[in-house]
Amino acid sequence: MAEDPFQRVRDAPLFIVPRTVEALRAFRDGPGLDDNLARVADRLLAGVAAHPTKFWVLKQFQPALEDARDAPAETRERVAAGLRQLMDILGIERSEGVLTYYLGLYS
Repeated sequence: MAEDPFQRVRDAPLFIVPRTVEALRAFRDGPGLDDNLARVADRLLAGVAAHPTKFWVLKQFQPALEDARDAPAETRERVAAGLRQLMDILGIERSEGVLTYYLGLYS
């Protein structure tokens, strides 16, 4: 059975304030956002206030990570950069290896 990278995630509460939601909306409405990252932003906007935890947020990344897993390095880096930007918006410092597991990139 394959390793579950989410087993290593140390959950932590997030402090979701109006400014955080505004930043998520700005990310979502930004120019050139690919569909995969847009869907992540939509999921976060729809649920992060009700589920303000690091683990929940990283689980919302999982479909985008799985889609990008076998993509060319340029695509994986673009997805990783977008997810890191979302992590910054939400105050998450590290993915605890989740991005690395799926994309083979340092996070």
